[in-house]
Amino acid sequence: MKILVLNGPNLNLLGTREPAVYGAATLADVERLCQEAAQQRGAEAECRQSNHEGVLVDWIHEAGVAHREGRLAGVVFNAGAYTHTSIALHDAIKGAGVPVIEVHISNVHAREAFRHHSWLSAVAAGIVVGFGIDGYALAIEGLLRKARPGP
Repeated sequence: MKILVLNGPNLNLLGTREPAVYGAATLADVERLCQEAAQQRGAEAECRQSNHEGVLVDWIHEAGVAHREGRLAGVVFNAGAYTHTSIALHDAIKGAGVPVIEVHISNVHAREAFRHHSWLSAVAAGIVVGFGIDGYALAIEGLLRKARPGP
């Protein structure tokens, strides 16, 4: 089972951007954590990052095809600031039909008011907020539980 982990704008700056908010871990650390978390659960994580909204939309579309073909469990997605601005990403998730777990490193609800609304939450299969980079592992666990329902 494969999982696609998508990171949006400015997440390539992890480790140097506002470490008091996002911590000292780098994007490479996040990707390593995701690959280990997936592997521990018998899956594989493919990690991608883009600062460009259209690229993220294209990747969601590709994920929808892979999901329908049985090649992908779903997507773990930290859309960064696009969470709060992108109807295009909302529509891509809704249209592609791929399960998406929305993840945020910080507790967006304890931050600036403009971060309290997510255009993605309404179309996400689940949301993980405020657990630091460990939220990615929680999102992977949740996505796989939805993909492989059991007792």
